[in-house]
Amino acid sequence: MTLTAFHAELLSVPEDPAQGGAIRHHSDGLLVVENGLVVAFGDHADLAPRFADVPVEHLPGLIVPGFVDTHIHYPQTDSIAAHGAQLLEWLERHIFPAEAAFADRGHADAVASFFLDELLRNGTTSALVFATVHAASVDALFEAALARDMRIVSGKVLMDLGPETLHDSVETGRADSEALIARWRGRGRLGYAVTPRFALTSSDAQLAGAGDLVAAHPEVLMHTHLAENVGEIAAVAERFPTARDYLDVYDRFGLVGPRSVFAHCIHMDDRALARMGEAGSSIAFCPTSNLFLGSGLFDLARADAFRVKTGIGTDVGAGTSFSLLATLGEAYKIGQLCGTSLDPFRALHLATAGGARALGLGDRIGGLQPGQEADFVLLDPAATPLLARRTAGASLSDRLFALQILGDDRAIARTWLAGRCVWTRP
Repeated sequence: MTLTAFHAELLSVPEDPAQGGAIRHHSDGLLVVENGLVVAFGDHADLAPRFADVPVEHLPGLIVPGFVDTHIHYPQTDSIAAHGAQLLEWLERHIFPAEAAFADRGHADAVASFFLDELLRNGTTSALVFATVHAASVDALFEAALARDMRIVSGKVLMDLGPETLHDSVETGRADSEALIARWRGRGRLGYAVTPRFALTSSDAQLAGAGDLVAAHPEVLMHTHLAENVGEIAAVAERFPTARDYLDVYDRFGLVGPRSVFAHCIHMDDRALARMGEAGSSIAFCPTSNLFLGSGLFDLARADAFRVKTGIGTDVGAGTSFSLLATLGEAYKIGQLCGTSLDPFRALHLATAGGARALGLGDRIGGLQPGQEADFVLLDPAATPLLARRTAGASLSDRLFALQILGDDRAIARTWLAGRCVWTRP
């Protein structure tokens, strides 16, 4: 049994403030970790006598839970900031050629290693990640995540209607997925997601097979895209003329349920949002991607009205930053355009405990609650001269908001996984 304590300012938002959840803040706090789990989180004065013999590390800055990215594409790392076009053309021009390169396992290993290190450098400790159609792309990511003890959920992409260089079949997609689930089940902090790319890249038979996989494996998630772009939606409506809407396409194949995570969900009517709320499905809100591709503005207030679980996704490479701090800044701006103002404490919740809940991991990560995994980040409100000037003497709310609007990877001083420091800013 190894106990370690961290003496710093502490902040956690384990429950949604929009639903009356409390903010846990200790200006002079103590975080105690044992064997990778949180033992205590509270005021230093209250806890110090109880843990008087525990080694203590004194840290300048603000400790928050590690960030949870609910939608990101690791094979698109090298395609970030690819110029031009909206979704469907952008995929054809930039993304499908880039993903075809993951047939080479050495390439997949190199990108996976860089990708995970970039997440940690940005304070992201858990993520739901798209791989490619190649089973080896999942193996590469999971091996690298296992070596780092990261909580990563991913899966082989299903796309039997994909381009010639990037497709599988109904049979190989099912067989590869089953083999990957069997190979990686229960290893480290890894999880599997059945991953049809989106409705247009899978046949009816493959979508039905994806539903069968989800039903057969109660521990897996289902991860796909939904209602991102008007051109995409029109193409889906043309292919599925009898479906009530885009969500209904997935629903017909058993892909709408409490373990379903849908990225984007920008252009949704009330019926579809009500169905998502009823089913317990989750949305990954990806603001930088939605702006970069010109897809539209996600209305968080409408999702809230139908009680749809929501987390934040960077969606690299359409997303323009690995930083969830920077992504929260763009989420705030989108809220302003939609007539709402995203509170900084709620924003932190969405990027931590809210994201964990969206991935079905709310009991394990995201809140730094006793018994949860000790993944956390040390934020530096003085990381840049401008941040230092803006946050000097500011309230907690103002400091947090400034970090979300002005912050990025530079504001991440250190990152811990299961109580072990895995990244320190030079």
